[in-house]
Amino acid sequence: MKIIGVIPARYSSTRFPGKPLADIHGNPMIWWVYQQLNSVKGIDKVYVALDDDRVVDACKKYNIDYVMTSPNHSTHLDRLGEFCQQVHADFYININGDEPLMKPEYIEPMIPHSINPSEFYAANAMTKIKRPVEITDVARIKVVTDMQGYCMYLGRTPIPYPQAMSDFDYFKFVGIQCFSKSALMFCATTPRGKVESIEDIDEFRFLENGKKIKFLPIDVELLSVDTPKDLEKAKKMLPPTPEYYSI
Repeated sequence: MKIIGVIPARYSSTRFPGKPLADIHGNPMIWWVYQQLNSVKGIDKVYVALDDDRVVDACKKYNIDYVMTSPNHSTHLDRLGEFCQQVHADFYININGDEPLMKPEYIEPMIPHSINPSEFYAANAMTKIKRPVEITDVARIKVVTDMQGYCMYLGRTPIPYPQAMSDFDYFKFVGIQCFSKSALMFCATTPRGKVESIEDIDEFRFLENGKKIKFLPIDVELLSVDTPKDLEKAKKMLPPTPEYYSI
């Protein structure tokens, strides 16, 4: 069974242009994400799926494998859909390119061991919200699953709403995903639906078309770098220790 790691890296981010190349202690952010994903046991090879020659130059400098994809993709699922047609694998582990605090132990639970690679399979990580302020933060996507762990619905507002009781845990989306090739081909051939466009949550691509997404709970504490302000926080959380540079 072949498992490929892939990091979608869009250069022209609306909130943070040039984000993949943002400097963290002398190395670009994409380098930090690559080092962590490349350290995961069970992944055969890691690529960056990029769309800009400036990111290509950085990958060449750091000996990072990459695949050029279209700059016109509106979502990371569309980019992955193109990528899977260029690089064959049974499963693809996706880590967003703005997760420099990612660790291999967060990713390893997503490696499929008993899933038939010929079947449709889409899985995502989620974690319990520990800071109450994140419950109302629209940048944190909340997740509700059924009793088998499959996604029922997603939202940027607090879900479920505490109408009859408030003694429960909220869970949020974590940018660690696993897809079979058929799941990514589905993304490549299926346009955005109405709800996906309204909420701007890519995973509605599956839910709106009757496809299941498995959500796996993991205990993590991450910081997605969406803005320059987030970058400054990440720098404080990633001191330039020799351990990181010897990965």
